[in-house]
Amino acid sequence: MPSHLFADRPAPQPPAHDAVDALIHRTRRLRGDVDAVGRNTAVTDQDGPQARWQRALCDLAVRHLDDLDQHLGQLKAGLPAQRSTTVGDRPAPEGPAAGSPPNRVGSAEWNLVTDEVSWSDELYEIFGRPPGSPPLSLDDLPSVLLPEDQPKLTSMVTGCLVDGQPMDGEFRIVLPDSRVRTLHMTGEPVLDAEGCTASMWAVLRDVSELRRSEECVSRSRDSARREEHIERTEHRMAVELQETVLPPWRGSSHLPLQGSGALDIAAHYLPSVSSGLIGGDWYDAMELPDGRALLTVGDLTGHGIPATSAMAMVLGALRGMAVAGIEPGALMGHLNHLLETSVRPVLGSALCCRFDPATGTLSWAQAGHPPPLLFRDGTGRRLPPPDGMLLGAAPRAAYEQDEVRLLAGDVLVLHTDGLTRRSGRGAGPEQLLALAPRFAQARDAQECVRSVVEEYGGTERLDDACVLIARIGA
Repeated sequence: MPSHLFADRPAPQPPAHDAVDALIHRTRRLRGDVDAVGRNTAVTDQDGPQARWQRALCDLAVRHLDDLDQHLGQLKAGLPAQRSTTVGDRPAPEGPAAGSPPNRVGSAEWNLVTDEVSWSDELYEIFGRPPGSPPLSLDDLPSVLLPEDQPKLTSMVTGCLVDGQPMDGEFRIVLPDSRVRTLHMTGEPVLDAEGCTASMWAVLRDVSELRRSEECVSRSRDSARREEHIERTEHRMAVELQETVLPPWRGSSHLPLQGSGALDIAAHYLPSVSSGLIGGDWYDAMELPDGRALLTVGDLTGHGIPATSAMAMVLGALRGMAVAGIEPGALMGHLNHLLETSVRPVLGSALCCRFDPATGTLSWAQAGHPPPLLFRDGTGRRLPPPDGMLLGAAPRAAYEQDEVRLLAGDVLVLHTDGLTRRSGRGAGPEQLLALAPRFAQARDAQECVRSVVEEYGGTERLDDACVLIARIGA
């Protein structure tokens, strides 16, 4: 192929082999490092769009580095052998070595004076044409392009030949087997000694895999953005639903509203280490028609809108049955039937207490839930739990009920298991029992809750949690 330089410019010297070897070595090391990162971020069907986007980016970077490695290898090898339109003068084709990947860069020159066309061996392979077939002329080249890309090529060639502009653009070609490839074409006119356009040279690069990788990155990025938007929306809706259902206490509440032995009550919701995981935890306290008080906490499996919606259903049913006078043990049985037969069955744990201020009696039942903690005279203990399995775990499950007598000044702590479940830095229930001296000195239930939050608020919980504290009045 003739030189693609102006006639009065000296030809550049080829780069030193040592410098190219160093670049190839650095490229391959970087390629290995990027590939290792990609393997560490390998995704499965259960992974989200963010992980798929990260993997797609790694794949795209590896493809770029593979291309760079091939280009540097060609730079080191020097100018490839060219083909002439004259069959008799054409050297024998030399295909790629067996098992080696096909080259994706080829070169061509179209001579405007002699109408000769010179193609490199790689260009035949890129266009899917057999070695020995005539290379495509500038007039025939648009015939292998997709119709919508033909005007782009015509504009590039016209600008190069008529206006002397360099070419730089992409188009898609259709191979004889109907496959489509995307090529990136760069080139410029070759001027003779008088400054007239004698020919046009071009380098064509197959960028099909790169463009597919970029499209994969774009799709996965858009999917991640949509998923993030959906997650934010669902999180906001779950929070709003939770705030609507749970009691809007800010500070302490007193139940019953009149009479002696009233409960001083305070509660708090503690989010998980990932605030996006809004679960089905609840706490509640309300005065019943007979003057007694209902105290309850619970936790349903799952997160997001499904969990908070199920929590709203369960809490509504629990309140209705408590108002109707159903005892805690029987109430747990009804809730179990509700969850076991619901359209979307879930599992849950619950604790239901009914306090009679006239006698100081606490009647309670539990369904696979941590028992209440009773603090008296500066010490704390767990109440022995009556039998009761998780809600929704088995049909017609029986739930026992127990009673305990509470005294003035006692502090009763109800919580969900997310509070004391151990993680890497978490704290078990022993740390909650160790708060007994602080509860004894607290002036009200809200101060007791504040102590719990100070102790557990910085713990990296894997799940959200609720705590409800009731202090028995005189």
